[in-house]
Parts: sequence; C-alpha cells; structure tokens
Amino acid sequence: MRAHLGDQLVVGSPATGGTRRDGEIVGLHHEDGTPPYDVRWSDTLDVTLVFPGPDAHVNHLGHGPGTDAGAPPPAGRPDPGDIGRRVAAERERQGLTREETARRARMAPDYLAYLEERPGDPSLATLVRLAAALNTSVQALRGGGADLPPGRGMALLHPQLRDLGPEDCRTLLSTHGVGRIAVATPEGPAVVPVNYEVVDDAIAFRTAPGSVPAAAVGAEVAFEVDHLDEAMGQGWSVLAVGPAQAVTAPGEVRRLTEHAHTTPWAGGEREMWVAIRPARLTGRRITPAGE
Repeated sequence: MRAHLGDQLVVGSPATGGTRRDGEIVGLHHEDGTPPYDVRWSDTLDVTLVFPGPDAHVNHLGHGPGTDAGAPPPAGRPDPGDIGRRVAAERERQGLTREETARRARMAPDYLAYLEERPGDPSLATLVRLAAALNTSVQALRGGGADLPPGRGMALLHPQLRDLGPEDCRTLLSTHGVGRIAVATPEGPAVVPVNYEVVDDAIAFRTAPGSVPAAAVGAEVAFEVDHLDEAMGQGWSVLAVGPAQAVTAPGEVRRLTEHAHTTPWAGGEREMWVAIRPARLTGRRITPAGE
C-alpha cells in the first residue's frame, strides 16, 4: 500500500459487513508513501497514527489524471492549485510560518506544504481548520465571491451588534492593510481607499502631492477599516478620527518606509507620507447573539 498526502484512507467495507470509516491522510512516515499514516478521521476530526490492516484501502484524490497512484509524489515543484495559492498568500500576508499555521490548524506542517505547493482537493474539514487558523472564511479560500459585490450574503438569524473598546479597535486596525480616508476637497467630500500601516499608534499612508488623500494634511479627518465574512454573515468596522500631518523628517520617513508591508497598490510616484493621530477610536462588530 502506498499513499500521498491528501489521499483518503477507508477502513472496512459494507460488502463484508464491516464498519466503514474514512479519513484524510495528513502525515507520511516514509518517503515512498508506505504505512503507517497520520489520519484525520472524518467522523471525529481526530488525528491518529494508523497501521492499515487488510480491511483498509486508499483512495487517491487530487493528483490528476495520469498519475501513478502507487508511486510516491513526483519530484520537482509543480504549480500549486488555486486553494494552495490563496492559503500561502494569506499566511504570508499575516507573517505566519507554515509551522505556526499548521499548529493552529492542527495538521502536519508537511501536509500544509503539500497543499501550498501542489494541486490538491482538501476536504471541507481541512478548509474549515485552515480558515479558522488564518481568520478568514472557507469561501475566501475557495475563491468564491471574489468578483461579487460585498454585503449580498444572508444576514444572521439572530445578530448581535456590539460596540468595541479602544484597545479592540487598535488591535483590529493593526491586522489590516487597506482602509478608507474621508477628506474635504474643493469639489466636496471624498472617500478614497489607501494602503496603510500602523506605527506607534499612528495610521500612516503614502500618497502623491495634489492627490485626494493628500488633502487630509492639516485637517481633522476620518479613517475607516472593516472586515466582512460573507459566508458567516459577520463583520466589524473601526472608525478613527483625528488630525493628519505630513511626515517630513528624514528619519521618520525612513522608519515608515522600513515598516511598510507593501507599496501603494495604485502605483506611480507616491512618496509623500501622511500620518493620522487618532483622537477618537470607535468600532462595532456583528456576531451571532450570545457570542
């Protein structure tokens, strides 16, 4: 018997009157794919070490047509599947290692590496655990709704809307990278998205002189960031209000640039740093009643 990570181990057979149980192989102990295996059982989600008996067989899943099911995984590094790309991108965006992500998802690091590097079809249980570990949704990992407008999902049956304290607001602000700034312009009020960083309790973003976000300098502005979980009908929003100033000291500009996780998505020459010092932080979260 040989298996790959992600294959299904089935124990027992209805044809012989045995009790059928199946699980996902999440860990290999031999490079050639021979037993034993670490198996996450579909009925309990527990992971156990299994030495398959004569009543067990392997269903080879997610390896594509033409793959020799009895051979070990092919050498080299083929392109990962879409789910693997999304998992890797979200993990790297949050600055998590594979080991930390695997620990949170209660899976073997080798299996997470397999998912990120090779085309595969992980089970729903695996996706649920990965989504929880990455604070996202199964729908997001599958790419569902990527091109649909937000807010069209079903509302919770018994929603609870609660206020967030300043510390919770600061924590949520630090987990995201795109927010919306509301400014007054000669043409009237405007709200535009910007990539931002949180450094020493200041919200900082890069822009170009003469742009709409640059109109924030010298004024009191509002800055908003939110997160929506379409699949679960939950979400939160944080609003920061305070004065905005241009950052011009070379040392401060250098420090902000070194802390930046990304360059502005809009591209072009955007080297003007603007910092907002929140004088007021408020936020709200929608969750199921009782949470």
